[in-house]
Amino acid sequence: MPALAQTAAPAADAGTTAAAAAAAPTVNKGDVAWMLTSSLLVLMMSVPGLFLFYGGLVRAKNMLSVLMQVGYCVCIVGLIWVLYGYSLAFTGGSPFIGGFSKAFLSGVTTDSLAATFSVGVAIPELVYIAFQMTFAMITPALIFGAFAERTKFTAVVLFVPLWVTFVYFPVAHMVWYWAGPDAIDAAAKAVAAAADGAAKTAAQTALDAVLADAGYIFSLGAIDFAGGTVVHINAGIAGLVACLMVGKRLGYGKEALSPHSLTLTMVGASLLWVGWFGFNAGSNLESNAVTGLAMMNTFIATCAAAISWMFVEWLVKGKPSMLGLASGIVAGLVAVTPPSGFSGIMGSLVLGLVVSPICFIFCTAVKNAFGYDDALDVFGVHGIGGIVGAIATGILVNPALGGTGIFDYTIGKVADYDMATQLIAQVKGVLITVAWSGIGTAVILFVISVVVGLRPTTDVEREGLDINEHGERAYHS
Repeated sequence: MPALAQTAAPAADAGTTAAAAAAAPTVNKGDVAWMLTSSLLVLMMSVPGLFLFYGGLVRAKNMLSVLMQVGYCVCIVGLIWVLYGYSLAFTGGSPFIGGFSKAFLSGVTTDSLAATFSVGVAIPELVYIAFQMTFAMITPALIFGAFAERTKFTAVVLFVPLWVTFVYFPVAHMVWYWAGPDAIDAAAKAVAAAADGAAKTAAQTALDAVLADAGYIFSLGAIDFAGGTVVHINAGIAGLVACLMVGKRLGYGKEALSPHSLTLTMVGASLLWVGWFGFNAGSNLESNAVTGLAMMNTFIATCAAAISWMFVEWLVKGKPSMLGLASGIVAGLVAVTPPSGFSGIMGSLVLGLVVSPICFIFCTAVKNAFGYDDALDVFGVHGIGGIVGAIATGILVNPALGGTGIFDYTIGKVADYDMATQLIAQVKGVLITVAWSGIGTAVILFVISVVVGLRPTTDVEREGLDINEHGERAYHS
């Protein structure tokens, strides 16, 4: 199920007695240690992983501008997260956005707990806040690759707070917010224990209220284990909109705009892969067999996607490139993110083999045909890979294909699986994310273009953003 977002809420009315009677949630030190480690692994994806991956892909004169943008993003989002971001994403309010009940981390103490996916098992809320903060940090930073080398830093400074506030936090809330397993379990048991008609009705009303306390996409039945919609589709669509609105780099399609250091790019891709185990396996919120499943899926889908991209590129272009291998690694990681805790190992292998040819086509033929300058293929890899993975999750979760199925806390077991129903839910989740991210990003960029402008002058862009925007050079000859 999607990552939990808050201390499990007690069931209302008839469920209160059952909730009170239940044993206090237990906190396992192994779970806590794993989640602290996972939080650091996800941070490593941004700094230094994305630093090096994106930095190596741009020209030397713009290396530091990428590092500055990513570094700023990580730091400012961390501040916004504790001020109001966590509260907007992971408290009740509406199906589309949370409230301000935990603004400034109000009420969060070393004793407060966050639910996991097991009834009666919790982790410290501060640990959950730290883990989810690292997701919020990296998501807007991914977008920068789409408009790299031609965006004013002042525009980036305004873009990040606006985008996380009006796009990321609502999508995270819609996909991942729910009342938690303890609340549902307590309310369901109260229904079962109700003796007469009136009590039964009251208990059922309480259960319905608990089930309704969820984000809109979650309530549709869409599943996203670790962020295919929240992170990758969200950032990928925003990247496409951004590269269209900012415009092409000077010389795009007329002169070579080659990466200045593929060595750094491969080092960055390697750090992303290692960090991604915190991203995917950490999203289980516990250290158990499902964590191991998510880890294995992250291994195998990535291996398959890297090999698939390599051979496709070899066949099409005549030579297998290291950049192609690195792109395949990232495509596999992106695609396996939403089904990582739901799919069987062989399902992830097939997903990895399938996603790379699709992303390759979008990064080459489709981009060339439409002429948009997605500089570092954010849409082609994260957007398309996320869409493929999110929809495939509806298939790979099928127990008949080795998937885990979807656990129903109201009945205490895995629910019956219906492929059509689940695929429809997945597609709805994808479409809502695409629309929210696309429209929200366009509005934000339009406002910024009016206030400070999006692009530097032609002379600044030609000489490079590093020396003109930041007064530094990455390299001195």
